[in-house]
Parts: sequence; C-alpha cells; structure tokens
Amino acid sequence: MNWITNYVRPRINSIFSRREVPENLWHKCDECGTMLFHRELADNQNVCTQCGHHMLITPRERFKHLFDGGIFTEVAVPAPKEDPLHFRDQKKYPDRMKAAQKKTGEKEAMLVATGEIGRTPIVAAAQDFSFMGGSMGMYVGNAIIAAAQEAVKLKRPLILFSAAGGARMQEGILSLMQMPRTTVAVQMLKEAGLPYIVVLTHPTTGGVTASYAMLGDVHIAEPNALICFAGPRVIEQTIREKLPEGFQRAEYLLDHGMLDRVTKRTELRDELITITRMLMGLPPAVKGDLPAPKEGAAEQPDAQAKPAEDQPKE
Repeated sequence: MNWITNYVRPRINSIFSRREVPENLWHKCDECGTMLFHRELADNQNVCTQCGHHMLITPRERFKHLFDGGIFTEVAVPAPKEDPLHFRDQKKYPDRMKAAQKKTGEKEAMLVATGEIGRTPIVAAAQDFSFMGGSMGMYVGNAIIAAAQEAVKLKRPLILFSAAGGARMQEGILSLMQMPRTTVAVQMLKEAGLPYIVVLTHPTTGGVTASYAMLGDVHIAEPNALICFAGPRVIEQTIREKLPEGFQRAEYLLDHGMLDRVTKRTELRDELITITRMLMGLPPAVKGDLPAPKEGAAEQPDAQAKPAEDQPKE
C-alpha cells in the first residue's frame, strides 16, 4: 500500500480543492442564454441586461422597486374556507397548497399593499405566478375586494398587476364565481370616482383576462407578455390554421386597440406615477422631491456655539 498515493494526496486535494460555486449566484436568460449575476439581475428588476427579456418577478420584489424607498404596508385579506370541494387529483389540494407556500414563502397567490409612489398614495395588488400559476381562487377574489375596499376607504387609486393561468380548478365553480365578485369590486372604484389601472404581465390568461384584468381605466402591459383567454395552441388546434406572428402578445394587442401602452418594467414606475397623478388631478411629480418641513421647525441655533460677542477676537 502506497500511503502517499492513497492517503496524503487525497487529503491534500480535499483541503486545497476549489470551493463549489452556489448555483443560485447566476441565472440564465431564457431568451438569449446569457448568464446573469443574481444581484445585477435583481437590481434590473429581473429584466435581462443583454436582450431586455422580462422574467418572472414576485410581488414583493415588484413592490420593492415600485414604492418609494421600497416601503409598503400589507393589507389583510380574509382567508376563505380551505379545500371546500375536498378536491384531489395526483395530490390532495391542501398538499399542493403547502408545497406552493413552501416554494414561494407566501400565503397565497396575491399580495395587497398600500404605500406611495412619487409621493402619491396608492393601493396596489399583485399576483404571484410562482404560486400555483397565479391561479384565481377564492383568496384572490377576497384580495381584490379587500384592495378595492381599502382604496375606497382611503380615497386612493388602485393599481393591479395581473399574472395568472386562469381560474383554480381545485375550487371548481367557486373559483369561477370570483369573476363576477371582482367585477363588482371594480365597480365600487368607478362609483367612488377612483382610478383603476391594470398592468398585464406575462402571462395573463383565462378567467382573469375575462374579468378584472380587462376592466381598468388604463391598461398597460410589459413587453412580449402573453395576454389571452384561450392560448394560441388551443386556438390553432381548434381552427386548424397557423396564427399570425406574435399573436396574443402585448405588442400585437396594442396594435389592435386592446391596450393603451406597452412599457418596460424598468420604466413602469415613472409611467404609473405620471398616469396616476394625471387621473387624480394632481400636479406632475417633481423628481428628487423632499418632504416639506414641519411648521415651526425652523433651524435652531446651535446651543453649543458661543454668542458672537463671546467669540475670541483675532
């Protein structure tokens, strides 16, 4: 037995071997294949710095970039009855919910918050596609109603970021009932004279598109977002024809009058500030604006400084 070969060399290699690089430090762009450093990607709001491809972003990450200073307050959402239909396919519905909650760290597929953008108070709601495809269930319906009620109570505009694969099949007809419920919630905003702005992100499909996602006063979409009721593959199989290039993408819908704007995510905050203040009848926002000083908060003389007459003369 050669102890140098069998013992010493493996021991030295184990000590001086290169450390493994964590897999989550780099992210590969789905569009162009560029490897992006995770911090650089996060600072650019999950938009590829090479080709501009918009990747998925969670509601918390979105709100961090949307609200002034990344500061916002969550709005409580009433919890619906768990597993009302006792649904089961390959897994039980409660097991799917627990897996989604563990994966995302969120309670459900929508987050509602209040805060300010450009010194303009708003209420915002955002769907999380990572949570069971952002599917619209009873909780999402409750969240939109809670957001609308909070907006009416505070007299603030509501901005909603949609991202969903449609209704949640595990809740059956109860998920479909969220379409009229959320329509009533939007009507509450209109009766109160408050703006309702929808930002459609990739993808927004199914019953979400057929209800609250297309009922806004202003519709903005992120570049190349898929926005539809039935997907392109379903339509092609039904009509047995090849669809036009870019069919049901944001730019196609903009050209055909279904959207008002297509705006890059990195420019979306400024766009929303401008539109929100315009609809609320407020003057344009001033960049670099600071809070006004409080009354009577004039600068006080330094108590430690000596009076001028007590200062030593040169």
